Amino acid sequence: MTKLTHIDDEGNAVMVDVSGKDVTERVATARGSVYMQPETLSLITSHGVKKGDVLGVAQLAGIMGAKKTPDLIPLCHPLSLSSVDVTLSCDPDRNAVNIEATCKLAGRTGVEMEALTAVSVAALTVYDMCKAADKGMCIADIRLVYKSGGKSGTYRAEDSD
Repeated sequence: MTKLTHIDDEGNAVMVDVSGKDVTERVATARGSVYMQPETLSLITSHGVKKGDVLGVAQLAGIMGAKKTPDLIPLCHPLSLSSVDVTLSCDPDRNAVNIEATCKLAGRTGVEMEALTAVSVAALTVYDMCKAADKGMCIADIRLVYKSGGKSGTYRAEDSD
């Protein structure tokens, strides 16, 4: 059975010591979606949401979320990210806003949590900005779709594009 890295032999939570790891280029990409009523998606695409540009504000929130990951998730290392790219797109076929975040750095630990946090915060921002029109929105499908670098190598989700 695989041993969890954030738990010591006595079952206590610990921050992993990465000082002995090699510095490598690390990249992670996460995706997720916010599902909504067609009328809500129309409000977003027509810039009819009273709070402002939903996709633009959510993009900035996602970038900020990636940078704040160690403040939000216990035991995450503070990282010097070299790049955070967050994109949001409207998908009328699924009545959804799709979100993708890619984080990069040269370092001793991965950026999966930063990419996942970026998607999560962007999705929460879409919800917050549109909740007056649609309280039934659903944030779903948030997951890691790609990572590279480090000892474990490259991971690509089987059903990712």
